[in-house]
Order: sequence, then structure tokens, then C-alpha cells
Amino acid sequence: MSQPADFAAAHYAPRAQDYLASEVHRSGADLEQIAEALREHAGARVLDLGCGGGHVAYRAAPLVREVVACDPTASMLETVRAAAAERGLHNIEVRQAAAEQLPFADGDFDVVLSRFSTHHWRRRNAGLREARRVLKREGLAIFIDVAAPEDALLDTHLQTVELLRDVSHVRNYRPSEWVAALAAAGFALDGVTARRLPLRFDDWVARTRTDPTHVAAIRSLQQGAPAEVREHFAIAEDGSFSLDTLTLVAHAV
Repeated sequence: MSQPADFAAAHYAPRAQDYLASEVHRSGADLEQIAEALREHAGARVLDLGCGGGHVAYRAAPLVREVVACDPTASMLETVRAAAAERGLHNIEVRQAAAEQLPFADGDFDVVLSRFSTHHWRRRNAGLREARRVLKREGLAIFIDVAAPEDALLDTHLQTVELLRDVSHVRNYRPSEWVAALAAAGFALDGVTARRLPLRFDDWVARTRTDPTHVAAIRSLQQGAPAEVREHFAIAEDGSFSLDTLTLVAHAV
């Protein structure tokens, strides 16, 4: 495992139960979109890449033959293993690995799914190439993550508050960056769905156990932000706000 993956894994090791319980992660229209897409892949072997608390795996498992939940954080995988057993989802297997170096053979999967993970990958493009390598030709891929606005001012605000909140944050990518990266990695883009994700500030910082000095810095940035920043992110008096997300559906070429 690479040093960057070790850093992220160590950072998230104490937080596995927080992500299992997170309302933001265990529900959403994007999960329903995944489920709908999988109804045509009942016999599929599926990779949940950067599985975190395992919510994609739990949603996918009843619809497909097998799910491999993969994450660099051992405690996340232990949480997924226990939760899958408790739910009777016996077709979920867990594997520890970073996205940039997957321990699977070429073309090992029919479907690759990744939700709210890519912003942690130190080498996002390498991770996408690995996802393409382990996916069969014409296989389905769905990537879901927070998206940065194309506007530089809004992008800078987002990356700054994300890093203050979570020191393992690397980058939320702009839609144009996503389109280019998927093409370069060997994917053909079939569709993009943009959504808004409302976040309660106290829950958002509690989930990552953000240092109080960083919480104060985020609130200071929010309160001092230009009007267009406050408007775009719908920043409320208590710091709650909304983010842009993308669901990118593609296939391997």
C-alpha cells in the first residue's frame, strides 16, 4: 500500500461507525440510480471501490451475484463485514487495497462503482486507470462524488473548507476535469446527473471529528465569503450549506 493511502487509512480508522451511521452516506437518489442500473446486471461481479461504510455494497448485493467491497482502511472493512453478516448479505467480500493499486486481475469485474471516494485518491487518474483495468470491456462504471464548480472563486472556497474539515482531502474535481479524466482512462461517458447535497454543518464536521480550531476557521471563511459564494453554496446562519454532486455513468472501451 502506498504512503498516501496509509495516511488516509490512518485518518479514517477511528471513523468507520460514523460513516456506517451517516444519513448522507446511507441514503440518496444516487444510490437509487445505482440500484436501477444494476437491475440489468443480475449475474454481475461488482467492485465497490473505496467502499467506506459499505452503503453501495449493501444496496448492490441483493441485485447481483457478488460484491467486493474494497477500501484501504481496515476498520471500514471490518465494519462492512459485520454489517453485511447482520443483514444476511453473504455475497459481499471485503478486500483491503488503495484504488491506485488493486489486487485484481484484468477484466475481473462486470461493474465498478465508486461513491464519495475519489476526492481522497492522491493519484485520481491512476485510480481511474486501475478501475478500467479490472473492468471487462463494455463493463459498467458509475462514479459519484462531490463536484467543484467551474468558477475559480467557488472552486477555491470549496477546496479550502474541505481541507480544513478533513486533512485527507485531495480534491473535488470540476465536471470538465471528470469528463477529460474518464476519457483518458479508457471510459466512454454515457450520462451525467447533477444533484445538490444539503449538509447540516454540525453533522458534517462531527463525522470527520474536525479539530475545533479548523471548525472555527471554516465558519470564519463562510461568514467572510463574497455574496456569490454564500449564494452558490446556500450557506445558512448555522453554517449548513449545499454541495454539487455528479453521478457519472460510463462503460469501458
